[in-house]
Amino acid sequence: SPFRGVKHFGIKGKLSPRFIGPFEIFERIGEVSYRLALPPQLSHVHDVFHVSLLRGYHYHPLHVASYPFDQIQPDMSLSEEPESILDR
Repeated sequence: SPFRGVKHFGIKGKLSPRFIGPFEIFERIGEVSYRLALPPQLSHVHDVFHVSLLRGYHYHPLHVASYPFDQIQPDMSLSEEPESILDR
């Protein structure tokens, strides 16, 4: 299988996001691949992606990207803990 050993971002479900970003394009590699400037928290992820895996982004001043990179585990899972119980 060509995807054996490839790490995926989170668990896929009907309502789960399947895209993270935006990230800046660092350089073009060949005809159809790009190297992205990933944050240090994603240093274990290969930084070259095929153009079919990328999406265009149009800047909008109200778009604010904030990701809990400090909560991403080495196996690409995200662990979230409740802050408080509001009602029983």
